[in-house]
Formats: sequence, C-alpha cells, structure tokens
Amino acid sequence: NKGFIKGFEADLETLAAHPHPEDGFAGMEIRGDVLTDKENAGAALLDACKEVKGSEPVQIGSYRGFTMSVEFSAWKQEYTLLLKGQMTHRASLGTDPRGNLTRIDNALAQMPQRLEAVKNQLDNLYQQQAAAKEEIGKPFPFEDDLRVKSARLVELDTLLNIDGKGHAQPETVVAKSARPSVLDSLKRPVPPRSPEKKPKQHEEVR
Repeated sequence: NKGFIKGFEADLETLAAHPHPEDGFAGMEIRGDVLTDKENAGAALLDACKEVKGSEPVQIGSYRGFTMSVEFSAWKQEYTLLLKGQMTHRASLGTDPRGNLTRIDNALAQMPQRLEAVKNQLDNLYQQQAAAKEEIGKPFPFEDDLRVKSARLVELDTLLNIDGKGHAQPETVVAKSARPSVLDSLKRPVPPRSPEKKPKQHEEVR
C-alpha cells in the first residue's frame, strides 16, 4: 500500500545518506563498538550471532543508518540479520565474515526492486478497483432479454384470457356457451328409417 511505498522511499534516503566511502567500508556498530575494518566487523557479527538462541530478534547494533537485529531458526539452523528502518530488510547469514557483509549490502541494494514491486501491486489494485466500479455501473447484461420475455408473457396472458385466478374471462365463457351442445343433439328425435329393400336372390348357374 501507500505506507509501504513511503517506507521504502524513506529507507532509500537513509541508505543514500550512509554510503560506503570509495574503495572503503562504512563501518558497523556492534555491541557499542564501531568497527571500520571489514574483517573485524564480520568476525564481531558472527560472535554476536552465537549469543542468539531463539527466533525472537535480538538487537546487536547498527549499520548504514539501520538498526541490526539477529534471529535464529532452529528448523533451518540459520541466522537471519534484520536491518530495520521504516521497513525491515533481511539477509541470511553464513559462516564467512566478509561474505556476510556482502549479503547485507545486497539485501539493502534490493530496495529499489522491492519498491517497484509494491508500486506495481498498488497500480494493479487501482486497475481492479476501477474495473469493478465500471462493472457495477453497467446495466444487467440480460436486462433487455428479460424485458422482451416479460412483454411476451403479458401478451400470451392476454391471448389466453387468464384473469390471474386460473379462470377464463367472461367473454370466453359466452363464446363457449354459444356453441351447440352435444347433449341437445342427442335429445333430438331420430328420423324414421325407410324400409330396406330385400336384395333379389339370384339362382346360381352351373
């Protein structure tokens, strides 16, 4: 978020204000001692790590404007240095004194990339927010279809003369009552049938 961006920007300013001298070492403060020699600083850092036994960070000094704390992972069997400014920057420590100093500087050098990643995430969130607002403002995608089908349903209801209670409209009843009744036709007298003429019998000719 915006707080992360401000934090990284502030830490970058702190780092720029505490550069290494040309072909030199900015120095490291450990347990109150300021060490300007890389070898001595690296060795003192390893000694300080040996006193840390748990995962809770223990503050041991400062480096280039950042406070330094060390934590130990029993699962990984590894020490991690935490450099704290507005944000926290981590570096895994090994057994090489000078190598650890290089790892620490590399962790601090990653700040611009981390800042850029946070900015990209924030931009992505803004884009998603804008897209969501745009979707909310759009009409229901099937609204026109629903309107057409609703109108057709009303039309069909009218054609079927449904009054809402499942009964036919009066005019439909009248129309049906005007039809000739089947019972009436059955009650009419049957006209007399004319006598049937017996067919002539023909002799068989052999």
